[in-house]
Amino acid sequence: MGRELASEKTEFYEMEDADFTDVEIVYHVREALKLAEQGNRDNYDELVGLLHHKERLSPDEVALLVTSLKALSGAASTIDFAHHGALLSAIFGMSMWNYGTDVMDAQLELITSLAASNGKVVDDCLEMLVKNFVPPYYFLELLKQPRGLARKDQVLSRVHAALKNIADLVPLAPMLLSPKVIQRMPQPWCKEPEILIYVENMLRLESGSIREIVGSTMLIAVVDRMIDLDVMIGWDEILQDDAKGIFEMELEDVPELADEDERDDSMLLGGPSRKKGLQGNLVAEKLDKLMVLTFEHLDSCQSSGRLDEVFDVLLQSFQITVLKAYKSKFTQFVMFYACGLDPEGCGLKFAMVLADLFFCDVNPPDTRMSAVAYLASYLSRAKFLPIAFVANMLKRLVDWCFKYCELHDVYMNPKAHQVFYSGCQAFMYVLCFCMRKLIDVPRLKYQLLSMPIEPILKHKLGPLKVCLPTVIEEFLRQAKAARLFTISESLVFSDMLESDLSRAFGGMDRLDMYFPFDPCLLKSSESYIREHFIYWSKVKTPCDSDDEESSSDDEADDIFERKEEDDAMIESFDEKSLDLDSVLKRMSITPKNSLKYGYERESQECRRMPSRIRPSTSPESL
Repeated sequence: MGRELASEKTEFYEMEDADFTDVEIVYHVREALKLAEQGNRDNYDELVGLLHHKERLSPDEVALLVTSLKALSGAASTIDFAHHGALLSAIFGMSMWNYGTDVMDAQLELITSLAASNGKVVDDCLEMLVKNFVPPYYFLELLKQPRGLARKDQVLSRVHAALKNIADLVPLAPMLLSPKVIQRMPQPWCKEPEILIYVENMLRLESGSIREIVGSTMLIAVVDRMIDLDVMIGWDEILQDDAKGIFEMELEDVPELADEDERDDSMLLGGPSRKKGLQGNLVAEKLDKLMVLTFEHLDSCQSSGRLDEVFDVLLQSFQITVLKAYKSKFTQFVMFYACGLDPEGCGLKFAMVLADLFFCDVNPPDTRMSAVAYLASYLSRAKFLPIAFVANMLKRLVDWCFKYCELHDVYMNPKAHQVFYSGCQAFMYVLCFCMRKLIDVPRLKYQLLSMPIEPILKHKLGPLKVCLPTVIEEFLRQAKAARLFTISESLVFSDMLESDLSRAFGGMDRLDMYFPFDPCLLKSSESYIREHFIYWSKVKTPCDSDDEESSSDDEADDIFERKEEDDAMIESFDEKSLDLDSVLKRMSITPKNSLKYGYERESQECRRMPSRIRPSTSPESL
């Protein structure tokens, strides 16, 4: 076989040296294919062996390979699986990453010719191109080097050009392409470079020439993969360490220690460090980088005027996947970032969709509760939303809760009226963040004072007995300082917040809607989010002294401006290891004073509301 291969190579070299025309070379290859059908496979087998040759090729061998591939392109219409299965397998098994640009171009010319001339092999041609989205396993590490990045650009630009050419020649090809791309998508446990480069190709398809057919499928699949990674990052063990803790405070509220490591070890609730490596740190890093890729893609969509189109797909994906994912931790920030890029369009649309999901009676309770949790968190955290819009959304929430009270003149029953309690908790949470901004604008203050909040809180349904005590405590503190309504002795000093009844629905079984847009703990992703985000540490409340204000009444919308420095919570991350476990523990806090005791101390400084409500470990709570 070795002598035959050498003879065959020599024959091809002689053909090149004799300056045969392309037609003559094609004729030679056609003869080999025709003889193979008749049982004479010598020349055919040598041709197949040539395509299987994977060792480093000499310049002459490269020239021979290019010549052979071009000749096969000219004879593509005569190639079929019945007689030339081995040849087709060799063609489809060639990785473009192993060759230079001359061979790549010849490969793609052949693949395009095969797809255009034989409908039976279109699937295989598309499969071969999709396989080349990712380099061979041994090549992954080279992607970190300049020569690896150069090869990546050479391969992928040609792959996508070939996909476009095939789509032009075979109109049904894009519909065949989508399921293949989804099917070959790397699983969450695959290596990070493999996932990232594959998603990069998917996003390239989303914005490419065939996006009208494949674009929405690609984007939805990318979000689904992020959710897969998201749910692998668990924090149940952390919650069990401190079941009574509801809020987590921002790190900048923690007293500064001289040594950062000392602070990391000492500021954990309950004493010394209890570091337990959070399962899935590597997964968190993958998710972080995938989100950054998606953010950058959204930037390019905005620049090209496509953000509205892409946002509609994201919104569809959000309602199908993210909203229903049990307490997604980070993926939802893709929606937040898209809204920040277009506040007047996407930003308002997202809030309206969330509100509609909550107010629609036909939706399941868990969907409505999740939607209002997203709405409350979004209205509280999105710096780009006009305060007048927030006030209008708040009024819709309060009016709905008030109407619910009028229609249900019954006593407290958390399981039967969980949607109502979620709505009450939502408007109280929003007011914790926005009350000062509202009362600083006379028109909005009047609107706020006219809302029937007090009748809701005093209703037989008893929302103050079921909603999160920490939210209620902060809300009532601010309401008292703002003179929002008359806080009576019966409202404040009764045992409702700390009664046995309250505790029965507290802790692990509490109606503890989480607030999805609490500060993002993924460092790279957070750097994109921060300019659009309101941090609790920067919120001005009615309890704050006017002397501490940095903005005038005419600049009320700017009171949430944060400093240029990174938030201390994010800066505490180690550059080399994403230890969410230790960060979450450092942020954990249990309120030590009940509401009634807090109000007995008139001179006590208003305590700041920590930034994050921790999710329950009980799925039934949603």
